Amino acid sequence: LNCLDLTGLESTGQCRRTLEQHNWNIEAAVQDRLNEQEGVPSVFNPPPSRPLQVNTADHRVYSYIVSRPQPRGLIGWSYHMIMLPFRLTYYTLLDIFRFALRWVRPDPRGRVTDPVGDVVSFIHSFEEKYGRSHPVFYQGTYSQALNDAKRELRYLLVYLHGEENQDTDQFCRSTLCTEEVLTFLNTRMLFWACSTSRPEGYRVSQALRENTYPFLAMIMLKDRKMTVVGRLEGLIQSEDLLNQLTFIMEANQTYLMSERLEREERNQTQVLRAQQDEAYLESLRADQEKDRRKREEQEKVQAEEEKVRQTVLAEERRRRTLDEEKERKSECLPPEPPADDPDSVKIVFKLPNDTRVERRFLFQQSLTVIYDFLFSLKETPEKFQIVTNFPRRVLPCLPTEEQPNPPSLKEAGLSRSEVLFVQDLTDD
Repeated sequence: LNCLDLTGLESTGQCRRTLEQHNWNIEAAVQDRLNEQEGVPSVFNPPPSRPLQVNTADHRVYSYIVSRPQPRGLIGWSYHMIMLPFRLTYYTLLDIFRFALRWVRPDPRGRVTDPVGDVVSFIHSFEEKYGRSHPVFYQGTYSQALNDAKRELRYLLVYLHGEENQDTDQFCRSTLCTEEVLTFLNTRMLFWACSTSRPEGYRVSQALRENTYPFLAMIMLKDRKMTVVGRLEGLIQSEDLLNQLTFIMEANQTYLMSERLEREERNQTQVLRAQQDEAYLESLRADQEKDRRKREEQEKVQAEEEKVRQTVLAEERRRRTLDEEKERKSECLPPEPPADDPDSVKIVFKLPNDTRVERRFLFQQSLTVIYDFLFSLKETPEKFQIVTNFPRRVLPCLPTEEQPNPPSLKEAGLSRSEVLFVQDLTDD
């Protein structure tokens, strides 16, 4: 019944499996169940990387309980003895009524639907009743406060507000809201509080298992687990509260310092590893850049070599095409007329390399025949023009748009014996 009430599970079998997963640790099972309802990381059973737990079973937990003052004098003891049966009867009947009510209607505090809203609502109601001069309340869930205290390596003081307890009002007014207490708490630790009448406060109450109110629990990171290191219960005065909190902090300061040193070493190790990784990556990038430049240079050399090779091939193809064209022109030339032919013209050509070539043509033949003859010669440049000496003029041997049919030798004014000059135009 207790497990069903605390976890809010409706199935006995599911409740049993939950307890088995936590080695029958009711507190751990309840806390995990409440964390699931809240939607935050588990405190008792989180992912296996770095488990966040609240250890309340440590036998070294400092416990300080303030008992109510005993009756004084005959009148006091008489009043106490007279009221004792009534008080016992009242609380017994109240417990029976609550127990029976749970069978009829589950405790609504067992279902946490808005844990942050529960905390904020408690803070507002606290300020309405006691004013705004109070310690800074942590405005988040219990699990979030635990996580922040662990991350920041700070003490976490948990206060459970029992609204029905007769000492609660006096504790809040004369102890918790005093200037020296709020200054001490605000500068030394995180302070989380909630009323046990609200679901979030109720579930924390079930986890910490307080005996009476007012109730304070000091929690810190100890041996890599969030551990309750001090419990203060009952109506405690402000000076006594500060003394007890100081004693708990001094008694556990070595653990906190050890955690801080260990975390600093881990951080330094991570920084060193990060620096080593960065140096390795920098070296790797340098090697990659070196390989890239080397590859680019190789590709550039290969491209140049390929360009030269293509140029050579193109030149070879051009020369081959030119030779083929020269040979074709040579084969298409008309035969040379005999020397005694009255229409023949004897022409001596002076080539750019100072060699002389002599051939006879007919007067009626086109100047194109002269050009084709010279083109077919191996000694002739690729581009050239034929020039007369006196008067100096360029013979129109090739067709143009103005003169598509070049003139004949006779029309060009050549005599029976001529000396013509071949001018190299290749550079142009």
